[in-house]
Amino acid sequence: MRLILLGPPGSGKGTQAQRLVHKHGIVQLSTGEMLRAAVAAGTPIGLQAREIMSNGGLVPDEVVVGIIADRIEQDDARKGFILDGFPRTVPQAAALDELLKKKHLKLDAVVELRVNESALLDRVEKRAEETRARGEEVRLDDTPEVLSKRLAQYRSLTEPLIHYYSERRKLLTVDGMMTIEHVTRDINRILGAIGALEPKDHEPAKSVKAAKTAKKAAKKPVKSAKKATGSARKAAKAVSKAKAAKKPAKKVARAASARKGAKAAKKPAKKLTKKRAKR
Repeated sequence: MRLILLGPPGSGKGTQAQRLVHKHGIVQLSTGEMLRAAVAAGTPIGLQAREIMSNGGLVPDEVVVGIIADRIEQDDARKGFILDGFPRTVPQAAALDELLKKKHLKLDAVVELRVNESALLDRVEKRAEETRARGEEVRLDDTPEVLSKRLAQYRSLTEPLIHYYSERRKLLTVDGMMTIEHVTRDINRILGAIGALEPKDHEPAKSVKAAKTAKKAAKKPVKSAKKATGSARKAAKAVSKAKAAKKPAKKVARAASARKGAKAAKKPAKKLTKKRAKR
């Protein structure tokens, strides 16, 4: 299963990606996480990304595409993956299509989480407050000011992807304003409907066992039917034999009756002849 989660910043893509990863055993490929790891490590690209991200900008396409190309070659991504935060532009989507084509891979679906922007600002403000309350540092790209800039960029650069993937019949839309549980349920429902979900490793064995059981159950009535048919045939043969046996018996009985009748008829005739002789 290979998916893209599409939606504005703060729409819940990361949360839903983690749930899909846990449920289906695939990996989440988040460009944001990879870039943040580079920022934390203080690498040259990390320092460059830090400045861009803090201003609400986008990392250059060639960097992001290169990260994705290397990542999907790793063993844990062979079973499937979710791209979170990529592609962000139509050129990136075209580059991804070309990349997957070269690797003989297919994109199953693009799930769009549709949300209200004003609600997103409320969400990020609340999240920032909760983060501070826990004594943790708020992410540079997780403040209302940066979010406003990123939303504007999303509208101008990323929203065209909705049309791009809709034309290719890959787009599936989910109401991202529902509860997390409802969003998860809807995503799994539509993925199941299009056949994107694959059974877990233990499920094929169960299916095979169930199929064998079903076959055995199906064979039993057939065997019973055969036995019943055999019994019926035997009974029919027995009846036929009995009938055949009765016919000669009847004939013998009739013949015996005829002989007795003939003898009875002869006796009076003999008596009459003797009386006449006396006279």
